[in-house]
Amino acid sequence: MKFEGIYTPIVTPFNDDFSINKEAFAETVELLIDKGVHGIIIAGTTGEYYAETYEERVEMMQLGKDLIKGRVPIVMGTGAIRTEDSVQYAEEAKRIGADALLIATPPYAYPTSREIALHALAIERAANLPVMLYNYPGRMSVMMDEEVLDRLGRNPNFCAIKESSGDIDRLHLLARDYTHITLACGMDDQALEYFAWGARAWVCAGSNFAPEAHIALYKTCVLEGDFEKGRRIMSAMLPLMRVLEQGGKFVQCIKHGVTLRGIDAGPPRKPLQPLNKDDKRELAEVIKTMNTTVDAILKESNDTKNGKGTK
Repeated sequence: MKFEGIYTPIVTPFNDDFSINKEAFAETVELLIDKGVHGIIIAGTTGEYYAETYEERVEMMQLGKDLIKGRVPIVMGTGAIRTEDSVQYAEEAKRIGADALLIATPPYAYPTSREIALHALAIERAANLPVMLYNYPGRMSVMMDEEVLDRLGRNPNFCAIKESSGDIDRLHLLARDYTHITLACGMDDQALEYFAWGARAWVCAGSNFAPEAHIALYKTCVLEGDFEKGRRIMSAMLPLMRVLEQGGKFVQCIKHGVTLRGIDAGPPRKPLQPLNKDDKRELAEVIKTMNTTVDAILKESNDTKNGKGTK
């Protein structure tokens, strides 16, 4: 499988009683596909998989498959502490018809490099599907280091990695020494740097509510190779990324951003709490400013191409 473009780790909308809002989920799927995202990830962290029961996660996998109907690739997350649980999710993903799996380091367990590799290999064997690895040491406390990549890289199913370490040296390592593993940006404020180093995929939660801006940056840098315009778009997006990453309210901000698009994503599940009024107002203003600025950049670029911006 070739991972390329914008992959959205889709939210799981909830009603006020924290039951799953399937109608809002369907609306979100249609919004993303209509706006042109290139793939959708079910049961990622942004989808609050950790706060769902086994039955709910499998139900969401099936619902996502039924709604997407093959229009874009669907990646299903296998995140869990126990390898046995991740294997079960992989088996269900295979049965339902996933195009690929997302395999992260088991949280909290603090495994060694060898143990991470054995965990990932057991999951892959259960489904025999393409795999996007997910390296996020800030959340999992351990790194998918070179030993892990060397062990897994010999298996062609391990064909991509979502890199969320934030370490620019790690970006250089992956881009230079692991070219057989597709590099996907998983650190939003470094998207420009990832594209400059040859990444052609971006897994970005903000594309749940702002797919246009994220796709614009991808097209500008990857398809057009225009990094001057790309820097301007990235500059317009950075204030949003700062808001998302500050204060431990990432999922809440993503869900409220979807709500601002007219789709009621509802509250996060506990222990997370919804945004307060000030947070909501700040997020709305940052999104509005970003969209206005990016639209102006794209319009100026189109006018120049069409001869309207020259004398």
